[in-house]
Amino acid sequence: MKKIPEYVPGKSIDEVKRLFGLKKVVKLASNENPYGPSPKVLEVLRSFDKFHIYPSPSEMEELIERISEYLGVEGERIVIGAGIDGILENVFKMFVDPLDEVVIPIPSFPYYHTLTSVMNGKEIRVRRKGNFQIDEEAILNSITEKTKIIIVCSPNNPTGNIEDADTVRAIVESCNALVFIDEAYAEFASRDLLELSEYENVVIARTFSKAFGLANLRIGYAVMSSELKKAYMKVTTPFPVSSIAILAAIASLEDLRHMRSCVEKIRAERARLYAGLKDRVKVCPSEANFLFFESLMKASELAEELMKRGVIVRDCSKFVGCSPFSVRVSIGRREENDEFLKALDEVLRG
Repeated sequence: MKKIPEYVPGKSIDEVKRLFGLKKVVKLASNENPYGPSPKVLEVLRSFDKFHIYPSPSEMEELIERISEYLGVEGERIVIGAGIDGILENVFKMFVDPLDEVVIPIPSFPYYHTLTSVMNGKEIRVRRKGNFQIDEEAILNSITEKTKIIIVCSPNNPTGNIEDADTVRAIVESCNALVFIDEAYAEFASRDLLELSEYENVVIARTFSKAFGLANLRIGYAVMSSELKKAYMKVTTPFPVSSIAILAAIASLEDLRHMRSCVEKIRAERARLYAGLKDRVKVCPSEANFLFFESLMKASELAEELMKRGVIVRDCSKFVGCSPFSVRVSIGRREENDEFLKALDEVLRG
């Protein structure tokens, strides 16, 4: 167990308040939707009273039907899970035996490394190009008969870039491994990779945590072949998500106007914050709800100094493949982003 890397989440608002004796703290570290879920979700939660009853299969089927309509994908190819993390766990259980290989372009989401270790698999780390795009040639050269899963995160966490569909398609068509495409931030991007879900060796996973504002309810979904879904249903837990989460997700899909309004505001703030950061640090363009940047100050020191000033960002220096200066900041409300810029100026001047 010692070799398994621990996933360390960012500090909470209450934790930072206690640590530094602050009354006000802005959290821009976990890529959450600062505007929250649809009011329809709150209505559903207020009226829910079936806490003593297990989730009903019919509730799950209704959610799958709504997701099918939202994506334009057949329901028999959709599965529900406890966030993308829960879906990933099941997929790893299905495909990865000890010493099997998992190809992970780096840097990316740390949980991929954790799951590979949990399954006693072997990480094959492939460094990204200078613009953080995946390196098609390097990935193809890394594939062996032991390769079981290739990870593609688009938009990529923590760098925010999206992948080219033709590049990913070339990888899909050139291997027998499963290509797991993590699209947690798809709603914020200018394009997605959903068209690749038609391939038998592709799983595309999405979540209600980000654009829909349901992070606390832990509910995600994935699109895969109908045959793969049959196998998936054998390894998933009997009740992977709660009725509350299912009903909240359904309510969210009934109010797409709210989600799209949130996305529009976040995109506008993303552009404004990017412009503000360009003169201060080395910042990367993003198609997610966060920005990735580096300054001349070590990320651990910068994050600490910002916390002292009531702003929480994500120190990414321990992400595999990141430099000691790597930081990720989530897009908050306008006033929160202004607080971040003000605090950043104080730290960099100091």
